[in-house]
Amino acid sequence: MSECNHDCASCAQNCSEREAPQKDSLNELSSVKKVIAVISGKGGVGKSLVTSMLAVLSQRAGNKTAIMDADITGPSIPKAFGVHQRLAGSEFGFFPAQSKTGIDIVSLNLLLEHETDPVIWRGALIAGTVKQFWTDAIWKDEDIMFIDMPPGTGDVPLTVFQSIPVDGVVIVTSPQDLVSMIVEKAVKMADMMDIPVLALVENLSYFQCPDCGKKHSIFGESHIEQIAAAHHIDCVARLPIDPKFAAACDKGMVELFDNDALLPVLEKITGKS
Repeated sequence: MSECNHDCASCAQNCSEREAPQKDSLNELSSVKKVIAVISGKGGVGKSLVTSMLAVLSQRAGNKTAIMDADITGPSIPKAFGVHQRLAGSEFGFFPAQSKTGIDIVSLNLLLEHETDPVIWRGALIAGTVKQFWTDAIWKDEDIMFIDMPPGTGDVPLTVFQSIPVDGVVIVTSPQDLVSMIVEKAVKMADMMDIPVLALVENLSYFQCPDCGKKHSIFGESHIEQIAAAHHIDCVARLPIDPKFAAACDKGMVELFDNDALLPVLEKITGKS
């Protein structure tokens, strides 16, 4: 263990001298009622896809919805929603872009000169940028904000959990043998930050043949119920492999896709059925 530098805001260790870090304040023109972080223990499991689907379902349900794209080096939310305009600002802060149905979106890709420009930054700068997305953006009357997190348990997740008043997390995973270990890491981090895990979503769960209707477990048999039970998570959802949904995201048309598989997760988040 490294020597303590007494900077509790940048440390995930629990100790007798630990002090709870102060949450960063919103812009004085902002209002956000509920913040949900969508996390994964590893990359490539469809975290941004789940974030997008939850935001679309939330907006359809009548909630004023926002997405903060905290995956600074791999932002994909703007592409899924077909949002390409640069973010505008004023002396009071900067304004999120809006999707076709009115979802507010902030992403670093909407601040770059070219969308394909790489972000070659060190961790402290990346974490500071995410904090600015919270403090400097003007989030107007948001009922629910979803934060699309980078994979793992590094600088950005730690910064988000310590700086932003997150109300709960949704963990995204896939049906592979190592998943139980990866999920446990994510659950333990949420526990250390004293944030409840609201739901577990298994993406790429199966492929259903359009001809015969049989379900094929291409990436292995699902163990999501057992994993959820082991960690006392009472809300689970399974997303099938659907090429049409992937195509909708690639074309920036995620809002037009009709899939209610995540409705139980949204109900868990909102407390409404």
